[in-house]
Amino acid sequence: MKNQNVYKILSIREWDEAQQLGYTPEVILSGRRVNDNMPAFVAKRLIQSLLQRDVPLKGARFLVMGITFKEDVSDIRNSKVATLVKELESYTFDVDVVDPQANADEVMEEYGITLSDQPSGLYEGVILAVAHAEFVKLGVETIR
Repeated sequence: MKNQNVYKILSIREWDEAQQLGYTPEVILSGRRVNDNMPAFVAKRLIQSLLQRDVPLKGARFLVMGITFKEDVSDIRNSKVATLVKELESYTFDVDVVDPQANADEVMEEYGITLSDQPSGLYEGVILAVAHAEFVKLGVETIR
């Protein structure tokens, strides 16, 4: 019976209650570590991929498509995309962010990131960070 309660608690991410029952939810901790490290991992893989193709990175421009927490919503809370943008900017890259769902004022207030109305010019890399229907509908060839 106790295991059923823990399963239910973990399935709705009731972290504190799980700990009060004496359980350490290692699966959640592991998932959190993966999520927390994903922005740095994506930035590193992008840079490695471009270097392997001999793309010059000095003055590189990147487009990040989407900043909301998940697709087709305007909620920006807990977005790891903002961390990804900051990671890319830490390499002194120019990063444009577009998101038709997000409120530009909220994004600026919460993360200090300016949303662009639309992509402009050429980019060394494009990251489809949030699969909004508008972006998916464009298709890979259009985004390239």
